[in-house]
Amino acid sequence: MGFFDGLWPGRAAQFDSGNATSSAVVLSKRNATISLNKQGALSGNLRVNLSWRMRTSDIEGRSRQSGKLRRPLQLFKPEVVQAHTQGVVNVDLDLGCMYELMDGTKGVVQPLGSLIGDLNGPPYVRLSGDDRFGAPSGETVYVNLDQRDKIKRLLFFVYIYDRTPAFDRTHAKITLYPGHGPRIEIELDERAPQARSCAVFTVENIKDELIVRREVKFVYGFQSELDRLYGYGMQWGRGYKSRT
Repeated sequence: MGFFDGLWPGRAAQFDSGNATSSAVVLSKRNATISLNKQGALSGNLRVNLSWRMRTSDIEGRSRQSGKLRRPLQLFKPEVVQAHTQGVVNVDLDLGCMYELMDGTKGVVQPLGSLIGDLNGPPYVRLSGDDRFGAPSGETVYVNLDQRDKIKRLLFFVYIYDRTPAFDRTHAKITLYPGHGPRIEIELDERAPQARSCAVFTVENIKDELIVRREVKFVYGFQSELDRLYGYGMQWGRGYKSRT
């Protein structure tokens, strides 16, 4: 609970449920699941987008603090700059998706190893692009919901590739854009300074109902540790991305 949540009860609840201006549903610890069936979002492509910005230090010298003393509310608002600004933290967040199909096929879609997947064939999940600088467009994974009967479960995760752990310095958000209904937002707002990976959310096909569940579980390892946590049972080895 934030400082101002105690001053104005109900503020957190308003955030959890989204609002008319943003037309978004925000998944939180209290409201962690949503049914795509009940949203009428069972056709077309589900677009999953990762975007992030870098936070500067909360205290960066007396010159900035003096300005905040004249504006007290700014004391509770971290400074934010775009992630591609160098000299803050050099971080490369990647979006990935582990999948299990109804026929038992398991695998992963991710920038590492150029495992981009396929939208019109198995696994019906495809990665579009690899954002290494926190550009506004971010990274996107598409899921073909027209083939949802072939998908058993998905685990979407974010990891830091070959950089210093810096989840505590990033302001990262996952946004789901169904073909119909409001977008769904999940903030990676918990502090885990040494973590290298985060299981963000799952999609499970439970009796033909697609359930999205917020996870936001940080781990100190990489994909193999997330695999063990969620029981996919795959074999993992070291991978690399191209230098382009």
